[in-house]
Amino acid sequence: MLTSDFDFSLPQELIAQSPATHRDHSRLLVLNRATDQISHRRFCDLPEFLRPGDVLVLNDSKVIPARLRGKNTRTGGAFEILLLEEITKNDWWVMMRPAKRARPGTIIQILHKTQCASPFEATVQEVNSEGHRRLHFSGSGDILTALDELGEVPLPPYIQRIEEQPTDRERYQTIYAQAPGSVAAPTAGLHFTAELLQKIQARGVSVCCLTLHVGLGTFAPVKARRLADHLMHQERFLISPETARTIATAKERGGRIVAAGTTTLRALESARGAGAGRTALFIYPPFHFNMVDCLVTNFHLPRSTLLMLAAAFAAPDQTGGRERILRAYGEAIANRYRFFSYGDAMLLL
Repeated sequence: MLTSDFDFSLPQELIAQSPATHRDHSRLLVLNRATDQISHRRFCDLPEFLRPGDVLVLNDSKVIPARLRGKNTRTGGAFEILLLEEITKNDWWVMMRPAKRARPGTIIQILHKTQCASPFEATVQEVNSEGHRRLHFSGSGDILTALDELGEVPLPPYIQRIEEQPTDRERYQTIYAQAPGSVAAPTAGLHFTAELLQKIQARGVSVCCLTLHVGLGTFAPVKARRLADHLMHQERFLISPETARTIATAKERGGRIVAAGTTTLRALESARGAGAGRTALFIYPPFHFNMVDCLVTNFHLPRSTLLMLAAAFAAPDQTGGRERILRAYGEAIANRYRFFSYGDAMLLL
């Protein structure tokens, strides 16, 4: 299967630049895989599609303010730093701009958002094959605990901001986020409110969490011509024994496992039980799903691994999911749905 098979044309004005006024008032396109029927609802209608005995699984990873600003201590040149993954305390893999000027040995003064100097400096340690830099931070304490003061919300580039808006810190974060570590939001979870989760539980649906720290590779377009040649990024996950038991019990009793987001689905299909690890699972048609029965997800970028996963889920064990998901995307475009991180949602039953 070719990467070009997952291309589609999207009008620029349908790329959501801000979230819905109320989280659960976003639109919800419902695709019934058994009947191939599409219906148009609101996200607050989600409980109607869930049954007693089902389990809704959420990703409770918390987005960190991962975008930093700095300047070369020798030349004064400006750098933009995007934290990707913590290796150990004050030791991180990062993306940097301009990358060519960030050679090993370069020392960078980290700036406050006010552009004044912070107590932290960063030294470029090495460069990997992807062009990412390994930075060691020195100064006062742990850079991770200082990010709320120093960092900016790492909004994706298609959300065009000169600077972050006050609402971004709240709205580019799920209400149940607990474990810091993501550099991009698990966007399907952005639609949930406390009231909606209460309604879901009132229907006899169990709600539980796992953690998968979302990396930027999640949203990156596939550059290989053939899907089989794509090297999938790795992401860290943790599934607690309690969550694993809840899922196993529900499956034994005939309940459905409803994954809120592609990140949740990847963790579940990778682990199939309790545990911690890293997943590089690349899901594309045809794919057999062992754990997840229903998927809540947003509308994804062309040629992205997320779109390919949604296509695989649209028709498990078959290649026809590509046509089915692109047909649903075509209907969403015709009905002026809002796309990507701050956009509307889709439910695949």
